Amino acid sequence: MARMTDQRRRLVLASASPARLGLLRQAGLDPEVIVSGVDEDALSAPTPAELALVLAEAKATAVAALPATAGALVIGCDSVLELDGEAYGKPADAEEAIARWKSMRGRAGILRTGHCVIDTTTGRRAAETASTTVRFGNPTDAEIAAYVASGEPLQVAGAFTLDGRSAPFVDAIDGNHGNVIGLSLPLLRRLLGEHGVTITDLWA
Repeated sequence: MARMTDQRRRLVLASASPARLGLLRQAGLDPEVIVSGVDEDALSAPTPAELALVLAEAKATAVAALPATAGALVIGCDSVLELDGEAYGKPADAEEAIARWKSMRGRAGILRTGHCVIDTTTGRRAAETASTTVRFGNPTDAEIAAYVASGEPLQVAGAFTLDGRSAPFVDAIDGNHGNVIGLSLPLLRRLLGEHGVTITDLWA
């Protein structure tokens, strides 16, 4: 009987990210999307890894508190790029994106993505941060300018993504590629398991 209940669980993604939604759908899941509205700038933490987790938990908590998510499993995620010990989210404008890329090229950073899954039936939560090392290539100033002009880097943490126009400027990664896009499916599977839910029971 418990397994049949799990099969009918609603899944809610507390994120406006089309990349995260795409990853979940590619993995056979069909979550509803409810944006948290959390003010990310109002939150802080001692380290980039902790900040990513704080943000993910805040998003999941806000959405799990809504009457509309009663009985659902709520997934909250947030990503930051760690470079020289500092956390970088989405650049504020094109000028910042250009400066960011000039500081990243030829170097390695760590993409930290916080994950939080809340079972609104029990109130229990499972949370963890996944980390992937990203080794950037050496795009020219002209390539950086063209990329920033596309508008893409203004929409993503760290001003880059693996599944878009900046892919040719990333030489390699060490870790889960989905984590860089916005969500680690292996980690999500483990967090769901802590709630007694098997990911295959959530396949659409």
